[in-house]
Amino acid sequence: MNEIVTLLIVWVVTSISLLIISKLPLGVEVDTPQKAVISAAVLGIVTAIVRPILRLIFAVPDILTFNLLSGVFTFMIAVVCFSIAAWLVEGFRLRFGIWSAVLGAFALTLINSLIYKILGIF
Repeated sequence: MNEIVTLLIVWVVTSISLLIISKLPLGVEVDTPQKAVISAAVLGIVTAIVRPILRLIFAVPDILTFNLLSGVFTFMIAVVCFSIAAWLVEGFRLRFGIWSAVLGAFALTLINSLIYKILGIF
């Protein structure tokens, strides 16, 4: 698949997932569908910038634990990126602070995976 098409699919799926998450009682609020689209774009940009930096920071503890906590560190990076995106976008809020970020990042991963499975892509 073309890289631009892949990017657009990820953007649309993440936007839809954010709208779904905002309807669940997780403390994640997205005001409008337009804000969901903006939030998905910002989340993608933040993840592209922040994830490599945090992976470098978490490399030492990851090595010290013999990669046993690799999934935990990956999830922590997702939570941080989710929090930063909510902080940057007006109309995308985490009502219960870090707990909303944890639940939101988990729900986003789950819902995105489900949508990709239904669509038969990735």
